[in-house]
Amino acid sequence: MINDIKTDAQTRMGKSIDALRHELTRLRTGRASTALVDGIKVPAYGSEMPLNQVASVALGDSRSIIITPFDKSLVGPVEKAILASDIGITPTTAGTVIRLNMPPLTEERRRELAKHVSHEGESAKIAIRNVRRDAIQKVKDLLKDKQISEDEERRADDEIQKLTDRFVKDVDGVVKAKEDELMSM
Repeated sequence: MINDIKTDAQTRMGKSIDALRHELTRLRTGRASTALVDGIKVPAYGSEMPLNQVASVALGDSRSIIITPFDKSLVGPVEKAILASDIGITPTTAGTVIRLNMPPLTEERRRELAKHVSHEGESAKIAIRNVRRDAIQKVKDLLKDKQISEDEERRADDEIQKLTDRFVKDVDGVVKAKEDELMSM
């Protein structure tokens, strides 16, 4: 029972770290990444479709993304969808190829992004602590139902806390790496 609770907590804490990493890949750092355009939806064929389903997305070099719609008629809608998105980059169109050039980040913008990274890290830590709270509550419920002893409860609480500390440290590492990447440009 206690092992199930710890395993569940570990899985949920791991998902919090994965969500943080996914969120940070979408952050523009001055270096081109196809993850930057992952969330863009394009009005095509009567519905909103993800950009990667209506066009090929590739890196041109370290500072540009090349988007080639599969259908020539989608060049305009893809361009409009990019302009309407919050990535802050103006597309350049040459025939059927759309190019996104990453301008270098200003010092002020880097600081803003570093604050955003810290905020996302803090949100992930809160999620991890909420998982810890839920797990400890489940252990207390087992104690209340007399399914485990007080010693087992204390031991489980300590193990859950160690697990939490490990995942919080992982969050700090992910945030530090992203901040270093932002400030090193």
